[in-house]
Amino acid sequence: MGTPNQNDRRVQRTRQRLHEAFISLILERGYDAVTVRDVVHRAGVGRSTFYTHFADLEELLVSRASGNWFRSFATADWSGRRPIGFTRGFLEHAHAQRRLWRALVGKRGGRAVRQRFRQNLLEVVREEVAAFAGQRPAPVLDGVAHYVTGAFMELLFWWLDSRTALAPADIDEIFHRLTAPALEALAWPGKSNAG
Repeated sequence: MGTPNQNDRRVQRTRQRLHEAFISLILERGYDAVTVRDVVHRAGVGRSTFYTHFADLEELLVSRASGNWFRSFATADWSGRRPIGFTRGFLEHAHAQRRLWRALVGKRGGRAVRQRFRQNLLEVVREEVAAFAGQRPAPVLDGVAHYVTGAFMELLFWWLDSRTALAPADIDEIFHRLTAPALEALAWPGKSNAG
């Protein structure tokens, strides 16, 4: 039987129904409590239909976000702007799609999805840190990239799961105020040649 044609409207509708069913179940039960059986029952399709489109639940979950989740928010040229400039755009997107992002990476999301989220974020942060810092040793750049990635992830996860009224701009400002010292230390021409 071959792979379904992604452009076929019936295929798109089926994939959309499966995705919506999965997201609603994650929000109700948590990622780890949802099975393929639950999803196909909620979507009103058969198991074989599910496996025609997706290998497993993780593939279903990340299918809507092919590629790097942050790439479209990354700044191609941030001269005159602060580094790690994708955060405001991403936070506004996450706020507009809060239900989806809470299901993906909130406390009810799955470990595998959080790991993919972390990998995508780290990739973009590494690029921006390297562009900002110039000729620093790779271990120093990598350490700062991990630090910044962890800070953004924890702040985002807290914000998505909390009932705070803080807006995307507020979260962005908190993140940049707290991470600015780490990035400024990289720009300083002083002694940072450990590694």
